Amino acid sequence: MQIQSFTRFAADRSGREFADYQELWRWSVDEPAAFWRAVWDYFDVGAIAGDSTPVTSDTDVLGSTEMPGAQWFPEVSLNYVSAVLRHRDRAGAAVVGLDEDGRRTEMSWAELADAVTGFARTLTDLGVGRSDVVAAYLPDIPEAVIAFLGTAHVGAIWSGCGQDYAPEGAAGRLAQLRPKVLISAAGYRYNGKDVDKSADSAALAELLLDLDAHIVVSDVSAPDADDVGARRRITFSDAVAADGSALEPVAVPFDHPLWVLFSSGTTGKPKGIVHGHGGVVLEHLKAAGLHGDLGADDVFFWQTALSWMMWNYQVAGLLCGSRIVCYSGAPLYPDADRLWQIVESEAVTYFGTSPGQLQASRKAGLVPGKEHDLTPLRTLGSTGSTLAADLFTWVDENVKAGLPISSISGGTDVVTAFAGGSAGVPVVAGELSVRYLGVALESWAPDRTPLVDEVGEMVITRPMPSMPVSFWDDPDGARYRRAYFEHEWDVPSDAPVWRHGDWVTVTDRGSLVIHGRSDATLNRHGIRMGSADIYEVVEGIDEIAEAFVLGVDGPDGAYWMPLFVTLVAGAALDDDLRGRIAGEVRARLSPRHVPDEVIVAPGIPHTRTGKKLEVPVTGILAGRSEVNIDPKSVDDYGLIDWYAEQGRAHRW
Repeated sequence: MQIQSFTRFAADRSGREFADYQELWRWSVDEPAAFWRAVWDYFDVGAIAGDSTPVTSDTDVLGSTEMPGAQWFPEVSLNYVSAVLRHRDRAGAAVVGLDEDGRRTEMSWAELADAVTGFARTLTDLGVGRSDVVAAYLPDIPEAVIAFLGTAHVGAIWSGCGQDYAPEGAAGRLAQLRPKVLISAAGYRYNGKDVDKSADSAALAELLLDLDAHIVVSDVSAPDADDVGARRRITFSDAVAADGSALEPVAVPFDHPLWVLFSSGTTGKPKGIVHGHGGVVLEHLKAAGLHGDLGADDVFFWQTALSWMMWNYQVAGLLCGSRIVCYSGAPLYPDADRLWQIVESEAVTYFGTSPGQLQASRKAGLVPGKEHDLTPLRTLGSTGSTLAADLFTWVDENVKAGLPISSISGGTDVVTAFAGGSAGVPVVAGELSVRYLGVALESWAPDRTPLVDEVGEMVITRPMPSMPVSFWDDPDGARYRRAYFEHEWDVPSDAPVWRHGDWVTVTDRGSLVIHGRSDATLNRHGIRMGSADIYEVVEGIDEIAEAFVLGVDGPDGAYWMPLFVTLVAGAALDDDLRGRIAGEVRARLSPRHVPDEVIVAPGIPHTRTGKKLEVPVTGILAGRSEVNIDPKSVDDYGLIDWYAEQGRAHRW
C-alpha cells in the first residue's frame, strides 16, 4: 500500500517513528510544511514544475499560514496537465466511456495525450489562453475529460455543468464567468430515453454573451458546424483533430485558477469557488494516491456528473496513472443492478457510489457478490450523504466479505474529502475511519472547545492547499471570508477557523460520525443545490406567496425534500398547481430537485432580520433534540410547533 510506503518515507525524512495512522496524522497537521513537502517529494511533483525554484526546505512550502490567504509554494510554477501527461507512455486504456445502451469507447494514454493537445491547439487558435474561461454543458463522457485537460493545458480556466440543468439554471452559474468557449453535447440517453439537448445547448449559448465559439459533441458534422452570427461553431471531432504535437502545457503559478466550481446557492446566486493548479494536484495525489491507494494497476469508477465535485475527483485517477470510467446513464436503469454490471465488466478496483444506490440495491434483493465476478474490487467508496451503519453490513454480506468501505465527507469548497476511509485502517460500520492527512479537523462546542465523543460543529483549524484561492468576482475577499470564517462563537478569538457546516462527532479512536448539515444545502442524489435556486423558480409562480424548501436526512440514508408554500389570496393548492411547480423546477433547474411533496403552510418562520429559518426547522423535522430556537429571534414562534408536527407525521 502506498500509504505504508509514504509512512516509511515520512519517518526517514522527519526522523520520527509513526506507530500508527493517528501519529502520522498528528504530525501532518502539527507540521504542515514538512508534511506537504513530503507529499511533493514522494510523488515527484518537482519533475513537472519545470524551471521553478526547487523546493528544498519547509520554508519553500508555506509562505504564510494565515486563513484565508495561506501562501503555498510561492515560487513554484506548474500545470495540472503535466501531472497527467507524464503517464502518456503507459500501456492500456486511460479513459473508458459507457452509455446506457452499452456503447463503449476506450482511449489509450497516447490517444488521450494527442486529443488533449489537439483540443489545446484549437483553443489557442481561437485566442484562448491564460485566465480565459471555457465552460462545459456535458454529461459524464470522455470528451468532457479531454476538454478539461485541453483547457488547463493552455492555462485557461474550466467550469462544468451537467446537462440535467435547464439552460437558465446552467447560465445562472456559467454566465458569471463570461466564458469565451462553450462545449456541449447534442444529447444523451438517460432512464431509457434519448434526451435531445440541442435546443437547450443553443439557448445556453445565447445566454453566454461573451462567447466566441461553441464546440459540439455530436455525430453530425457539416450542417451542425455552421457558424452562428459572429460565434464559430465547431464539432468536437474537428477540435481534437488539430495538430498540438508542438504544444507543451503552460506553466502557471501554483495558485493559478484551474477550475471554478459552484456553491449550491443557499443564500443567493451560486458562488464561483476557484481552485488552483498546484493545490489540486497535491491534494488529489494525497487523497487518491495515499488514502485511496490508486495506482497504475487500478480502474477507478465513481458514478457522478459534471455538476458534482466528484467528477473532478474522478479525474484525479489520471494523476495516479489509473484508468477512469465515465458513465453517462442513470445509475438505476434498467434496474438497480446496472452499476454492478459495470463494476464487473470493467474489472473496477475502486467503485464510488452513493447511499441511495446501495439502498436501492438492497431493496431490490440484489446479491452482487454472487451475481457478478467482483474479484478485482478492493474498495467501495460512498458519499453524497451519510452512509447508514446497516448498509456497511449489507455490503459485507452481499457484495464482498471484508471489502473496505470508504465513506467520505468533504465538499465542493475544497474539492476533496476531509475524512473517510483509508487504505489499511479498519472500518467500523457507520463511521468515517480517519481524518485525512493534512486536515486539522475538530468538532467544536460553541465556546470553541474541542469535543471528543460529542456532537459539535466541524471546523478546520489550519490551512489546506486545496482551499479556494478565491471566489469569482470577489476582489476584496469579503464573500470568501463570510462563507467560512466570519462566524460568531460564544468565546471571541482573533484566530479564524474554517466552519464547514456539518454536525460531527470525533471519537476517541480518531474516527468520525457525520450527523448531517448544519446549513441549508439541499443534497439530493449527490447533487447539491441551494434553496435560493428553488425559491427563484417557485416564488415566480403567481399563486405562490412564499416558499420554504428543506432537505431532511432520515433513517437508513433516506432523504425527504418537502416544499412548504403560502398562497396568495384566492389561490388553492390543487393538482394543477402542484404539477406546474414540479414542471417549473424540472424545466428551469433540475429534475433531481423536484420536491417530494408540496404542503400548504400557515406561514414561513423568519429571523427578525427576514432570513428563513431553514437550518433549525430542518433539524426539527429530522427529530433532532438538540435544536434550540430563541423565541425572541423569530417573527412568529407559534409556527415552530406546526412544523414540528409535520416532522412527527412524516412516514419514512
